[in-house]
Amino acid sequence: NCNRYTFHVDIPVTVMVNAAGQALLRDGLVKGKRVFSLTADYLFGHDLAKAAKNFFTTNGANLIGDELVATDVTDFSPYLLKIRQARPDIVASNLAGNQVTNFVKQYAEFGLPYPIAGFNLNTADAWAAGEGNLGGIWPTVWHHDLDTPGSKAFVAAFRQKYGKPPENHAWIEYVSLKMMAQAMSETKSTDTDKLIAYFEKETQFDILKARKGYFRSWDHQLMQEAYP
Repeated sequence: NCNRYTFHVDIPVTVMVNAAGQALLRDGLVKGKRVFSLTADYLFGHDLAKAAKNFFTTNGANLIGDELVATDVTDFSPYLLKIRQARPDIVASNLAGNQVTNFVKQYAEFGLPYPIAGFNLNTADAWAAGEGNLGGIWPTVWHHDLDTPGSKAFVAAFRQKYGKPPENHAWIEYVSLKMMAQAMSETKSTDTDKLIAYFEKETQFDILKARKGYFRSWDHQLMQEAYP
């Protein structure tokens, strides 16, 4: 069972969907709305789409289209033309990585008026889109402006060393190393089984957020806050 040796620091897709989804509900962008979505055509994109569709249908939205997008697509004009023709109330992105960057840049260039919701976003993808091109509601696992003492100290140290703010993968690498160091220190061991047992006790860790995180014992997902 390889999952016994795998612990996931990234946020589960349902948590990302719910983080952005609650903001959409707050803004009246779900119930009775016509949704057109784009989905990355590989396992992660399909998982994201499944969670997003479940959220929209549960909360009374009408899914009028879902286009699968191959991972090597860079020209989104055929999909943007379909969106223009469908005239949805909201466009939902189940894309990932460079797909997000290319899509939001081209969406801004097309000047489409429909609000966007995204269910996966990395800081670097947003920065690469260019100023003024990324709009709408998206989830984030962590952001360099997060107002907690630990996060502020990490960002200040990162800026001093590298001359720029950290993106969320830098945060993932930092807290992962800190959690492993804590486990080794507390168990006084580097033995795999002892470290797994320590994590499976759902030990809490400071992950630079308002609430501490812990690895859920049965699937090794890191339980943590996500933000829209």
